[in-house]
Parts: sequence; structure tokens; C-alpha cells
Amino acid sequence: MKLARTLLFALVSLLPSAALALEPARAEPLEWRTWNQGTAEASSSGRPMLVDVYTDWCGWCKRMDRDVYALEEVRQYLNKHFVVVKLNAESTAEARLGGRTLTSRALAQQLRVSGYPTTIFLKPGGEHIASVPGYIPVERFRLMLRYIGEDHIGRGVSWQQFEKSAAAGPIRP
Repeated sequence: MKLARTLLFALVSLLPSAALALEPARAEPLEWRTWNQGTAEASSSGRPMLVDVYTDWCGWCKRMDRDVYALEEVRQYLNKHFVVVKLNAESTAEARLGGRTLTSRALAQQLRVSGYPTTIFLKPGGEHIASVPGYIPVERFRLMLRYIGEDHIGRGVSWQQFEKSAAAGPIRP
């Protein structure tokens, strides 16, 4: 009887770790970088940058965070294919661009941001790919990530061709 109790205790104590092992892997949270961190990492990693230009008061910015960036498949894809940067368009934090030091506010103006949120895609060296103003519904956002993250744009595929193609299926990290 004592042996049965010992075995039962051992099995019960192992259950929590066994349950964790069966749980599917969760996507890591997005590691938002500052502008300066992001440009350095994009340059060294060869991955393009996604810059989320926001303000603290912007309701649509908060909705993008909640409805789009919070999705596991989006986080997985972004973590694998992009360097992600948050840029507060009203901040006085320093940001370097082309050998100059600007405030984040001046940088947003330099990037021609006129509304919030604005999602900017940049090549690893900082060259502009595209700017998308406003809230982006998740289905369209997924397509945009694949279009740029898998370099369809660099291969000369137009956005219209990509949207219609079978290649525009679900994103896979």
C-alpha cells in the first residue's frame, strides 16, 4: 500500500510538467525596438523593418495593437521575417537618420507621416518600401506581411497580381 501511495504521489507531481509539454508552443511576444535599435538590427540581420508610427492618444493605434499585433500567427511571422519598431510620433526621444540626430517627432515628419497609425516598411538598409496610413484589418495586414516579408515586391510582382494569386494564402511562420 505504501508503494502504491508513493507511485501515486510521483505521478500526480509529474502531471503539471506533462501537461505543459503537451501544450502547443506559444509565439514569443513582439520585441518592439526603438528606431535606433531597429535600424542597427535590420542592417545586421538583413531583415526588413516594420515601423509602427503611433501616438499615445490614438484609438486606432490601440486597436491595431489589440486586434492585429496581438494575434499569435502575426507575432510569429513578424518575429521571423521583420525587425519591428515602435515610433511615437510625438516623442522627443532621439533617432538617428542619415547621420543626423532628430527627435522621433521630426523623424515621423521626415518619413511623411500625416496620420496615425501609419505602418512603414523599410528595406534592411533603411530604403523606403511602402507606407500604409490608418488601421489595417488583419486579413489585409497578413497579405501585406507576406508580400513584403517573402519579397514578392522585390521580385517585381505587383500588389494586384499578388492579391489575386494562390501565393496569397495564409501566412506560415
